[in-house]
Amino acid sequence: MSLRLGDPAPNFKAQTTEGEIDFYEFLGNGWGVLFSHPADYTPVCTTELGRTALLKEEFAKRNVKVLAVSVDPLDKHFGWRNDINETQNCTVEFPIIADEGREVATLYDMIHPNASATATVRSLFVIGPDKTIKLMITYPASTGRNFHEVLRVIDSLQLTSKHSLATPADWQPGEDAIVVPSISTEDAMKKFPKGVKVVKPYLRYTPTPDENN
Repeated sequence: MSLRLGDPAPNFKAQTTEGEIDFYEFLGNGWGVLFSHPADYTPVCTTELGRTALLKEEFAKRNVKVLAVSVDPLDKHFGWRNDINETQNCTVEFPIIADEGREVATLYDMIHPNASATATVRSLFVIGPDKTIKLMITYPASTGRNFHEVLRVIDSLQLTSKHSLATPADWQPGEDAIVVPSISTEDAMKKFPKGVKVVKPYLRYTPTPDENN
């Protein structure tokens, strides 16, 4: 099954390093990141899970829960987790799914046969509180992900889910955002009290609203 942005995120039950979980129950009313890695005891994946563990507080303050998935068995996950903690100077506390039967990998189309017939590619999904897919990124097995970019996109998604805004190229939190075309300039002036800068009728900037607005 091929998933697209806006599709419902498939629910599943799975065994993980933190016990059995129901995906929807695990996410609760918050956001989620589900990402796959090709195999345990591989160098790039080790750095990725370590980086995710080190960013624990960054994910938490955005109300984001993280899960990793691999087609390797649970006992292998436990041993590898020890190596990650040792080599990356971290403590991995998020669940690592043991997907030996490839149920989750199939639900989320994580196996690309032309890349590998058995291993999952580096797929990453951001799931919103409404349990729909907000972002999909797929990297080849040879390239580690940029988790600061993942956080940046989550910041954009959370901002634009609350306001009639979009974010420009290379946007960072706190920088000006773009007023969406569906809002007239007159309405935008009322909606965004910090002001609206009109560059072109279709290109209008406004300072990022305060969190409590």
